Amino acid sequence: MPKYTSLSEIQTALKTGEADIADIVSHYLTRVETTKDLNAYVEVFAEEALQKAQALDAKFRANPASVGRLFGMVLSIKDVLCYKDHQVTAGSKILEGFTSLFSATAVERLLTEDCIIIGRTNCDEFAMGSTNENSHYGPAKNAADTSKVPGGSSGGAAVSVQADTCLAALGTDTGGSVRQPAAFCGVIGMKPTYGRISRYGLLAYGSSFDQIGVFAHSIEDTALLLEIMAGADEFDSTASAKPVPAYFQELNCNKKTRIAYLKTAMDSEGLDVGIKNAAFHLIEKLKKDGHTVEAVDFDLLDYIIPAYYVLTTAEASSNLSRYDGIRYGYRSANASNLTETYKKSRTEGFGNEVKRRIMLGTFVLSTGYYDAYYSKAQKVRRLIFDKTKEILQDFDFILMPVAPTTAWNLGEKMDDPVAMYLADIFTVQANMVGMPAISLPVGKHANGLPIGLQLMADQFEESDLLAFSKYVLDSVL
Repeated sequence: MPKYTSLSEIQTALKTGEADIADIVSHYLTRVETTKDLNAYVEVFAEEALQKAQALDAKFRANPASVGRLFGMVLSIKDVLCYKDHQVTAGSKILEGFTSLFSATAVERLLTEDCIIIGRTNCDEFAMGSTNENSHYGPAKNAADTSKVPGGSSGGAAVSVQADTCLAALGTDTGGSVRQPAAFCGVIGMKPTYGRISRYGLLAYGSSFDQIGVFAHSIEDTALLLEIMAGADEFDSTASAKPVPAYFQELNCNKKTRIAYLKTAMDSEGLDVGIKNAAFHLIEKLKKDGHTVEAVDFDLLDYIIPAYYVLTTAEASSNLSRYDGIRYGYRSANASNLTETYKKSRTEGFGNEVKRRIMLGTFVLSTGYYDAYYSKAQKVRRLIFDKTKEILQDFDFILMPVAPTTAWNLGEKMDDPVAMYLADIFTVQANMVGMPAISLPVGKHANGLPIGLQLMADQFEESDLLAFSKYVLDSVL
């Protein structure tokens, strides 16, 4: 069976009778089995996916017009998204064996359009990490080189698309957790505007940062999935009530654009030369095609990471307090009273990185330190928002690297959490300001690993961002 890179290819094959969905699902399940060493999945819904495929084949044969817009789409979901009557554990021991009683709004909307979910993918515990090594299930591995990390926290989701085990995947992005693994794995990864997709049914890490995102091989599939998932939701007060554009139909880029790149980012000593050259190569091509690309000053880059980790750990310490060993999830068998149950369940159930962030978050929220850290970080967040907004008043997009380097070796940064945090320096800005951003695969580094570059747009400007991204991939690269 050929490697499908878009839903339109699959739907054409289904309509011409070259294949049916059962064949396609079987192919993907075979790929899952032959790539098990990548550890991309924590659970595969093999029997269920095949049964749904057979039912959809019968439905299509009876009435081709009766199937949904995602007829033929086989999707994986990150292990932080609820799917009714299926386990969800956030890559953590503390939710071992927990079964969800409902589906996330985003998942429900995709299922309504006849999408098939093939399994749940590996991730850093509670989405805390940049390598997928902080998972209770062990690290996922990069299919381009199994000695390298796939990125995180949505590493398993990125690998599931990279390794052709599904057509697309859902991940989540709190500080780059869709875009960075997409760059490391050579696929498209998009984080929409904060609130564009409901967070209902997403296990929270940082509630004012988290956003569901998409991995795919094509901009068309990215646009369609976003269009279906987006929109108001009575179960999430932070979900935007703004009308959802027809992203899938608005992919024509018919204008010359103005693009800014952050001089501070491009001149950063930590930026790999190969990635810097790829960025300037794209810039020159865009200029040659009539677009305006200019350097702008952004003197707040060094403040983004410290402010981000103060704010997200504060939110994590609050959000993760619900995992107490009492109501659901893991409960220590070594406790003899209530206090020990709390302490031992959380100590044994959470991994080291999660415990580190909970303690840091509790510290910055504590009496005497709240104003010194948390309040100050909120002020820095506002300054970053205002400066980014100012740039986007004069420019359509901001172009920058996704990560300072290509994928690094497994285990390389595990003993140095600060070095790992700094690897997010180019992605967290979009989450700090709640704006949409996309990672585009732009080729390979001299070391043979994928390179991704990032475009960011103003809030709710996904239509323009997607259309320009399609133009870049189809006509510029």
